[in-house]
Amino acid sequence: MAVIRKLKFSDASRVLKLISQIGDDCSGFVFNKISFYFCYFLQSVFPLKYKFMPESYLYLDNNEILGIITVLPTRGNESKINITKLVFKQNDFEVGKQLVDYIISNYGAKGAASFHVTVDQSHDELINLFLNGCGFRHCSYENLWKIADFTPENQNQANFRYCQNSDAAEVAQLYNSELKNHFKPVLERSQNEYKTPLFEGLTNFYKNRYVLEEPLKNRIIAYLSVTTSDNMNFIADIAVNDAYNINYDEILNFALGEIKRRKSNFFAFIKQRQYTKTSENFEEYLHKNNFDCIQTQCVLVKDFYKPLKETADNPLKVFSFGENRLTAN
Repeated sequence: MAVIRKLKFSDASRVLKLISQIGDDCSGFVFNKISFYFCYFLQSVFPLKYKFMPESYLYLDNNEILGIITVLPTRGNESKINITKLVFKQNDFEVGKQLVDYIISNYGAKGAASFHVTVDQSHDELINLFLNGCGFRHCSYENLWKIADFTPENQNQANFRYCQNSDAAEVAQLYNSELKNHFKPVLERSQNEYKTPLFEGLTNFYKNRYVLEEPLKNRIIAYLSVTTSDNMNFIADIAVNDAYNINYDEILNFALGEIKRRKSNFFAFIKQRQYTKTSENFEEYLHKNNFDCIQTQCVLVKDFYKPLKETADNPLKVFSFGENRLTAN
């Protein structure tokens, strides 16, 4: 009999056995991520608005693990759920569908109203699973560019300062104002998403956040975050007011300078969101500096609650969403 339930610490050995079938190239990567979640089982007693760590669920048939799904509530917005990992037997997309169905039903009943996933554009069958099998819709794209051999024309650094909780409302307003109009209903962010979470020290990544102010009016005109999950690969993410002629050289100089304060050897990347007003100009800048686009992800969204039909039904299919699997090569 098939059943879906939350991952338990006692499942560790069986999960490791399942993941080991993937191969040496990625079994360690996946298991390190999943094993991290065992430490936060106490979170299960919290209501949705206080959840701050990933939660994983198993698909079992006759006590055999056939699939795993992991979700992460958006910090500061408990109604927005991110699907971050999906594991199932090769070509057994029905198991994947039922896991996604379960997440939508379970978290929808707890108050979640929006479900998001970013899928590498090369995974056609998986995209089809979300779009046609689970009722998601294709919203836009996010690109990840590798910063290498960067020799900026402008050697100055932008005068950023650390972002504070008191800046959250203005940063959210900046971010939302720079979304292309038809994306706003789906991708707008609340001010609470830009506040430092209560349990920030327990998250499985490190993020620094900065803001740039217009000198005379003290108005925030740019926001920068620098994130790492392994202290080696760092992702810069920026939002800028398109009414100002902000120099990208200065922003990247500042971001790289901040990373160098933390690490002497590292790899840097920058995210480009195609759903923003400045996306085209930013892409021109990235091409001009010969940055390499290493990943394009489709942004898929389901922003309504609708139960899906449940059907029952070998190497593994493993998909990590939104985490940007980075390598040092």
